[in-house]
Amino acid sequence: MDREVIIPDEMREIVARAGYAPAVKVGDTIYVVGQVGRTRDLQVIDDPQEQFRAMWENLRIVLEAANCTFDDVVEMTSYHVEMSKHMDTFRSAKNEVFPKGIYAWTRIGVSELAHPGLLAEVKCVAVKR
Repeated sequence: MDREVIIPDEMREIVARAGYAPAVKVGDTIYVVGQVGRTRDLQVIDDPQEQFRAMWENLRIVLEAANCTFDDVVEMTSYHVEMSKHMDTFRSAKNEVFPKGIYAWTRIGVSELAHPGLLAEVKCVAVKR
């Protein structure tokens, strides 16, 4: 089965810098790598609520580039620094854009993420309907 690398225009800089694709599509399944709350120029956003909103927006951009939406997500894994401290804010930002109860979700607490100041990262699998 063929694979298609998904690179939204907004993410070409991170692809050039980091050397991985934001998503890979195999058949009708899209594997999205971890998305975080950074600006387009790759700066970490300090405010937790705004960082989480940016993370969901980055995920939306990748899904859209694969012709999918949040409704197509079937499995999601999120990684959290200080999970208990930020979970209410994380859920609030998620619930603004992401439908409830249509996906499997695993949450994992971690000591740190790829860059200082990042509080969460989310990866997912979507199936195009």
